[in-house]
Amino acid sequence: MRTRGWIIPAAVLVAASIAAGTSAQPAGPRAPAADVRPEPVIVELFTAQGCTGCPEANARVEALADQPGVIALTYAVDYWDYLGWEDTFARPEFAQRQRAYRRPLKLRAVGTPQVVIDGRRQVAGAAEEALKVAVEEESLRRIFPPEIEFREAGDHVGVGSGRAPAGGAEVVAVIYRPGPQTVEIGGGDNRGQTVRQVNVVSAVRSLGAWDGRPALYALPTGLDPHEAVAVLVQARADRSILNGAVLPPR
Repeated sequence: MRTRGWIIPAAVLVAASIAAGTSAQPAGPRAPAADVRPEPVIVELFTAQGCTGCPEANARVEALADQPGVIALTYAVDYWDYLGWEDTFARPEFAQRQRAYRRPLKLRAVGTPQVVIDGRRQVAGAAEEALKVAVEEESLRRIFPPEIEFREAGDHVGVGSGRAPAGGAEVVAVIYRPGPQTVEIGGGDNRGQTVRQVNVVSAVRSLGAWDGRPALYALPTGLDPHEAVAVLVQARADRSILNGAVLPPR
């Protein structure tokens, strides 16, 4: 038996209640809403605990994470650390992922907060109305993306057939902790503030190439029992995301 993972939205991973502090634990998954679209919109927030404009963007993305049909992911970047606070969630590879969007999105530079939607467009993180419009427009864009199925054992994921983009695509596993986490900032421009972030990413791993033919991929092992895995099928050349699905914590 296989689990049709592509119908699982990020909303089923968000806590039903929120506890304060970094040890906050999300509640168990809820049943998917009846009107969930089969291809979720992938919302990637690039943020930093030391960025003065980021808390508002964090809140905007957290609100989106509760919506059916949205997979929201928060990547902490490290290039704000020089201001006096070392981001507790940041990793260099997250900044590299952000920079990989610069050329396809025709940007002169990257900065925070930045929201990238389906790898196709960006929105200033705190621009609430523009963010809502972009998500809605992207939800209507995809036609016949490759299906994603998680095996019941949770150790493999299958990607179905479809039209491969020019340059091919890769299957990526984004490991993250569902729900909100809060951090007390002890230095830098946000000193004394409590910063709240949702669905914080801890690692990004490539599972392999996808060339349009059905393929099976081994999922990362040894995960924290509270972590989820978002599997994305992403074009190598223009970085557009063809489809995504979430395997909740097991």
